[in-house]
Amino acid sequence: MGRIEPLLPQVDGRGRPWRDHRQVVNGVLWRLRTGAPWRDLPERYGPWQTVYERFARWEADGTWAKLLEHVQVRDDAVGRVEWTVAVDSTVNRAHQHAAGARKRGTWTGTNWKIRAARRRARHSVGLGAG
Repeated sequence: MGRIEPLLPQVDGRGRPWRDHRQVVNGVLWRLRTGAPWRDLPERYGPWQTVYERFARWEADGTWAKLLEHVQVRDDAVGRVEWTVAVDSTVNRAHQHAAGARKRGTWTGTNWKIRAARRRARHSVGLGAG
């Protein structure tokens, strides 16, 4: 934490004191590692709202990007980063008849009335023919 502390925003003295950066960063890392909802954040990281708000604020002001860049540059300089590029050429195709199909739930009240009237007309024609 000592290496990244200079990159974190400092408390400007106005308003309520901030919760410890280490506790909040650990809470963010726990949430990202587990994929759990913010509300399920363990109490040891503080209130989930605080952790989420700090995460969102730092995302908006570019703090997370600066931290990532700093760590990548430092680790790359000592040879700890192996840059690998992977290309995936997977293609998913739909069946030829899948395009342009009518979507369910797009009928308006008027369309349903027209459809019902046509059904009644066909039914009455079929009854008289027998």
